[in-house]
Amino acid sequence: MSDLRRVLSQWPKIDLHRHLEGSVRLDTLSQIALEHGLDTPGSELETIRPRVQMTEQPYSYRHFLSKFEALRSFFRTREIIERVAYEAVADAAAENILYLELRFTPSALAQEGRFELEDVTQWVIKTVRRAEADHRIRVNLIMSINRHEPIPIGQRTAELASQYQGMIAGLDLSGDEVGFSARPFGPMFHQARKAGLGITAHAGEWRGPESIQETIKHLRVDRIGHGVRVVEDLEAVRQIAARGITLEVCPTSNIQSGVVGSADRHPLKQLLDLGLPVTIGTDDPSVSGITLTDEYALAVNELGLTLGDLKEIVLNAASAAFLPAGERALLAKYVQRELAAY
Repeated sequence: MSDLRRVLSQWPKIDLHRHLEGSVRLDTLSQIALEHGLDTPGSELETIRPRVQMTEQPYSYRHFLSKFEALRSFFRTREIIERVAYEAVADAAAENILYLELRFTPSALAQEGRFELEDVTQWVIKTVRRAEADHRIRVNLIMSINRHEPIPIGQRTAELASQYQGMIAGLDLSGDEVGFSARPFGPMFHQARKAGLGITAHAGEWRGPESIQETIKHLRVDRIGHGVRVVEDLEAVRQIAARGITLEVCPTSNIQSGVVGSADRHPLKQLLDLGLPVTIGTDDPSVSGITLTDEYALAVNELGLTLGDLKEIVLNAASAAFLPAGERALLAKYVQRELAAY
């Protein structure tokens, strides 16, 4: 391990953009395949890895999304769902993440076992709270709607997010941004905001800045997942700056899903130079084969950031957390104090 990575591994971290379904241990998937006799090429790690992880080209959003279709087949029982939820929290704590916002898509977890969305929601909430108590980490949950799935599924997810407000901190829109607009989801997101939920949505990832403007207009977001293509349009930059919308940037994911062609073309430094509030997240650590430490090291080694920039990004994340104002301030103060040691 390099000196830089050793230091960054010790840093207090915040991840605001991590999907539960993309955070499953490969050895857990291997055990599930073996125990349940899944129709896979085999239960060995190296036969499962290419099905669920971005190990090969092409780097495109369709290839990236295909990994989640494969992962859905593993969520077969309540015990499996609870196990992967617990392990996702434990793994985050192990990499010194002090505060995690873990988003989950109930329809993805419910599909294989034909579970009720509310049952899945309760299982995840209960398990994450247990894992949070067992490990030194604070976790908030965000419920996510796939825009490419039937609208009634999104409506039910939004209803559940509002119903469990207090145990659920936010609502997210994800999925196939290219083929599906954010517009139809506006009313359900407005209701979620009224219920006290934080609002975030994936935009400006696989579509250009027009998707960001559409999302701002129809969903009235507090944060945007990715948003890196905002640099293509000054009006979109102006709108994000004027509203103080935080961008949840996930560099490795942006490369692997074909948003940017290579690390040296990633606009993270440009976003910072434009004065936009930016955070760094992992998106799907098991799909991408990364940790948050890896993302921090990539930002310094290949994206042109300094350690000072990185500290600013961690503090941005504390300030943008879906927490009550007093808790946000305490988190930011604690992280700033801890970072001062580095």
